[in-house]
Amino acid sequence: MKRVLVNLPDKVLDILQNELRGKMGDNNSEVIRSIVVAYLSEKGYLNKVNQVNRN
Repeated sequence: MKRVLVNLPDKVLDILQNELRGKMGDNNSEVIRSIVVAYLSEKGYLNKVNQVNRN
């Protein structure tokens, strides 16, 4: 697993801390990871990776 530094606007961080923490993860990094994985899954990118790995 790799680490990535992300800069977020203050309002986005407020939403993460006040609305999503506890629902999507216990800390900011878990919430952001959940959002990114959900987005990639929704757009079908994770399915493409699984298909390539099977071949």
